[in-house]
Amino acid sequence: MATAYHNLSDYDFTSVPNAEEMKFGIVVSEWNDKITGALLDGAVNTLKKHGAKEENILVKHVPGSFELTFGANQMMENCDVDAIIIIGCVIKGDTPHFDYVCMGVTQGAAQLNATGDIPVIYGLITTNTMEQAEDRAGGKLGNKGDECAITAIKMIDFVWSLNK
Repeated sequence: MATAYHNLSDYDFTSVPNAEEMKFGIVVSEWNDKITGALLDGAVNTLKKHGAKEENILVKHVPGSFELTFGANQMMENCDVDAIIIIGCVIKGDTPHFDYVCMGVTQGAAQLNATGDIPVIYGLITTNTMEQAEDRAGGKLGNKGDECAITAIKMIDFVWSLNK
């Protein structure tokens, strides 16, 4: 449980490149919207803190976490963005549905990263309880949305550094 030892919102501000010229796509699940909304707010606010312009942050919603991969793929093919952040929340229930959704989204994001030209940042939180989700969506463990935004900025900078 790595998050228990690291606050998701703690980072060295000066280690993050300026995001003023970067364009971001965010695909967010409507399911568990209390959590995904907080994660989205964290991501957008952190992008802006690092210079991203409002007009360069495109946010689209999909019904559930399983649809994140399709949404990211469509955004990759149809939108002018430099990175895509997927945001979702799956909380374990009494059936194996949790396992199938988590595995599908994880494999889908990995495939997009392996075959696509832009980074897809994995912002799916998978928890056993609502309390654990709240802890990672602005609670005592920080906000996974912040971490995703920083990762997106750094990955765009990485790609751009290879193209110089």
